Amino acid sequence: MCKTYSFTDLTGVGVLCETLCNDKNLDIEGGYYTLSNGHFYGSMLVYHCPEGYYAYPALTRSCQKSGAWSPGPKRRSTQRCRMIECPNPLVLESGSVFPVQAQYFVNNETTYECYSGYTLRGSSSRKCQPNGKWSGGTPICIRDGDRCADPGTPPGARRTGDFFGIGDGVTYRCDDGLTLVGSKERVCQENGQWTGTEPKCYYDTDLVGKKIHVEKGGLLNIYIAMDISDSINEEEFQKARNAVIKLITKVSSFSVSPNYEILFFASDIKEIVNIIDFSGENRKTLDNILTELKNFQYDARENVGTNLNLAFKTILESMAIQKQRNETLFEQLYHVLIFFTDGIITLLFTCIFFLINYSFNRFFPTALVNIYIFGVGSDIYDEDITPLVTKRDGETHYFKVKSGDELDKTFDEIIDEANVVGLCGLHRNYDKGTPDSQRLRYPWLARIEVTREGGQGKCMGSLVTPEYILTAAHCFKFEDTVDKIKVKTIKSQDIKVKSLILHPKYNLKAKAAEGLNEFYDYDVALLKLTKSVDVSIDTRPICIPCTKETSAALKLVGEKITCKQHGAVPAYIYTFTNMLVTFTPHMRKNCIGLATTVENITANNLEKVVTANFLCSGGRDPTRDNIACKGDSGGAVFKNYDDYRTIQVGVISWGSKNLCPERVSQKQESTDESRDFHINLFKVVPFLKEHLGDDSSETAPLTFLDG
Repeated sequence: MCKTYSFTDLTGVGVLCETLCNDKNLDIEGGYYTLSNGHFYGSMLVYHCPEGYYAYPALTRSCQKSGAWSPGPKRRSTQRCRMIECPNPLVLESGSVFPVQAQYFVNNETTYECYSGYTLRGSSSRKCQPNGKWSGGTPICIRDGDRCADPGTPPGARRTGDFFGIGDGVTYRCDDGLTLVGSKERVCQENGQWTGTEPKCYYDTDLVGKKIHVEKGGLLNIYIAMDISDSINEEEFQKARNAVIKLITKVSSFSVSPNYEILFFASDIKEIVNIIDFSGENRKTLDNILTELKNFQYDARENVGTNLNLAFKTILESMAIQKQRNETLFEQLYHVLIFFTDGIITLLFTCIFFLINYSFNRFFPTALVNIYIFGVGSDIYDEDITPLVTKRDGETHYFKVKSGDELDKTFDEIIDEANVVGLCGLHRNYDKGTPDSQRLRYPWLARIEVTREGGQGKCMGSLVTPEYILTAAHCFKFEDTVDKIKVKTIKSQDIKVKSLILHPKYNLKAKAAEGLNEFYDYDVALLKLTKSVDVSIDTRPICIPCTKETSAALKLVGEKITCKQHGAVPAYIYTFTNMLVTFTPHMRKNCIGLATTVENITANNLEKVVTANFLCSGGRDPTRDNIACKGDSGGAVFKNYDDYRTIQVGVISWGSKNLCPERVSQKQESTDESRDFHINLFKVVPFLKEHLGDDSSETAPLTFLDG
């Protein structure tokens, strides 16, 4: 029996027979396979293997209209489950890798050491992960003298070029069977930075499937099509549009700038943003995209019916234009197609499933493509939607639109942030109240314990680089030695401290002669760890002011960005205990006045005690704040930007009243008179720059702004 279908290649109408593909030589040793639509044309066969293994030589096969599978089974090459292997790490220059092995499989660990005269930057140990990638960052052995730092060589790669002066270049190639992602060539610039992005070598075989792949400076196209047919009411339309805005904002939080195509569809297409608009000098900004999306009016719809075929055809045509313009670049791009629909597909539904498979197999056989569908509406036709999405083991590509925290959790499921996990300030913006979810919301949080005779001293701190913890200086006494100091994260064992660095101007007894037993000006300290922590989604650094890393988080672009601009970004400032910190001059003046309730602090010496280096919180007006307790000292005062990035602006120092009962962990509310004071990080930037911007650090130093 044959059926007639219309295809998007505009060649007219083709006749397709319901041809069956046979089941010979499809079995896999050590695993099994599933079929999306039996042995009919367009069906997708997916192989499944145990954890730590992948299907070889084919991950999937699709049934062609000729009755053959593509790629076809090979008589002399048995389909089997292979152990997942990570690229060869034995490429470290001026250093050693342990252990030396012919191959490295999942859970194998390596350690790195540099020769005398060189300093290790990057991860000192790495683990082979189930996705075939090494954990942590590329280890590099560096030494002073060159304009640009050694750019390193990623596992599985070969580098040409060993000079790192201005204008010098390096090129990379990957070993056989590996694909280069990132820049093949990089040049040292006058500002000491390399052009392009750090290269990585990955196996051609997609070991665990593709999500929305985000990478700083990476190549990503996102196509979004929203159903506005008469079966979608205004409330559901608003929910879907808000979901799109939320997704775009979340993706931008990873310091990536994808190309977007956004359209609404019913029986016709209403284009909001065309992906071609992102080429050339007139590239659309994120603000432009969000403005045009928000300005689209629900009551402007004139169409009825749901022509998903036309929406898909429009996107394919955009992809075809890009491929024609630059085929090499097109093959390097990740293409993500996201549809919002209720599944009530009234026009040409019967051909869509075949259309998707036929079109990609014919026109984009090697493209990196993922298709997601979000069900929206009061009556969703799941059985009509599920055949249309990408099928991969262990991944979900069909969701129903929800709101709030549930939507954020869904986006976290489909975004692969493995290559940007170390960006400062990234966090989950929802909290289930469990230790694990709290760790994801505050991944920079550190707990500090100091062992002394008669007990322990406890403070908080924040991870500001993989090698440093920022905390309060008063957490430590003169007799404390580093072997008595331990740092803990929620998941980690005790982390040992290499050195304790107090601000040089901190002196608790500086005003003892004036009757003040404790003076907390410049109450900041850094703990340098003996070993860099492994950065992950639940252990990663917070951003601090006046660095280029924070400029990227705040989406401040340009060479003339100043420290002052960081402070001007509007946002509420909070502490871990949800205290709202007052920071305008008028609010601060009213806030600090209550410090006079402390013994020997008067109106006459108030400004000398609560110096300009302090932020202030507490009281019940204009908001009712929580109060800090003794164990909160050293914790971060921070503000969130766009819900997804956190910038630390202060360190909790001291308070006017102790309102926290012993051994009570619940948050305590402030009274009208109670106040807490926090060191303003904008006032201690030189101290932070001296240590966190030091090129001799094992990990990449922070890049501080000039002004």
